[in-house]
Amino acid sequence: MRYDLHVNPATGPLPALPTGTSPDHAGPGAFHRSLPGYHPTPLRESAELARLLGVRTVLVKDEAVRLGLPSFKILGASWATVTAVLRHWVTAPVTPLTLDRVAAAIPRPRTRRLVAATDGNHGRGVARMARLLGVAATILVPAGTAEARTAAIAGEGAEVVVVDGSYDDAIAASAALAGPDTLVVSDTSWPGYEHTPAAVIAGYATLFAEIDAETARRGLPAPTVVALQAGVGAFAAAGVRHFRAPDRPGPPPRTVVVEPTSANCLMASARAGRLAEVPGPHRSTMAGLNCGLPSVLAWPTVRAGTDVFLAVDDDAAHRAMAELARASVVAGESGAAGLGGLLAVALTGDPADRARAGLTPEACVLVVNTEGATDPVNYHRVVGHHAATADDVPAGVA
Repeated sequence: MRYDLHVNPATGPLPALPTGTSPDHAGPGAFHRSLPGYHPTPLRESAELARLLGVRTVLVKDEAVRLGLPSFKILGASWATVTAVLRHWVTAPVTPLTLDRVAAAIPRPRTRRLVAATDGNHGRGVARMARLLGVAATILVPAGTAEARTAAIAGEGAEVVVVDGSYDDAIAASAALAGPDTLVVSDTSWPGYEHTPAAVIAGYATLFAEIDAETARRGLPAPTVVALQAGVGAFAAAGVRHFRAPDRPGPPPRTVVVEPTSANCLMASARAGRLAEVPGPHRSTMAGLNCGLPSVLAWPTVRAGTDVFLAVDDDAAHRAMAELARASVVAGESGAAGLGGLLAVALTGDPADRARAGLTPEACVLVVNTEGATDPVNYHRVVGHHAATADDVPAGVA
């Protein structure tokens, strides 16, 4: 396992979001609770992972099954889709805000379409929302996307278009499809396109609110270290905004953002002091993190709220997949990346780097398994056995 560690010199107060994009923190949670099959995902403790990291406690928020899909991404995709539909297609207020009421309010649904670019999980979430709302979906994926991921998207009824290029090329191609009857639902942003990515970040807040509720219910310690894997930075931005909110009691946890070595665009930006692109090809098996350019919207928050940037190779993610499997957690490559970064430092780093990452004997570490086995072939190759996927789990079962 190899890693690159960068201590961020630019931490400080979180910046305000661009005008008009501030999320309604009450809205996403209430909407998600109204969705069929909603329940909080598990928060697990692992003594063995704590031993490996050399800390007191490890908590794993397990998103292997979320609303019937194998990833947390449906939280952002669903809230962003609904807010975009209400902003562009529905003129009258929809109250209470439920999926059925939004679907019923869409005029001429058979002429409407949702579009997204994806490495797998976000696109499947958008495709699922399109099916539930009764509109079409076109999902663009970069060349080389695992067959299981494209098949799962197509299984939602979406048209899947393979773009001859990287994830960033797929993003550009999706943006070109926008029109009056076609909404682009992207989890990254670019100049002039910020409202929907802001809603994606807001949608992820449900996950972190569940963590707070569960730690309080069980009397668990508050995290002192939070590992957040990152592609364009939307998930990391959501975590930073939650744990560094001005009204949150107590000192904030140490925030560690983990990326693939070959697609460490946030680390590169932190080192450059400005947005920086990491050119492809991005060939990590951490497919959901294979992003060469940060989200313009997410980057200022990530820059201000990240203590340490970590870039790791695939071996670190694969080791984390195996360790999580031993803890009865099914994690895909991107899902295991946060833990993989910490394991690389704990098992191969020197005492100074372990301290920089917050890995002290008294620490409580929070990692988020953001996806299940979305590439079953690679999961079997890495872990040595097959795993149940979200599609194998009956509705309503965690």
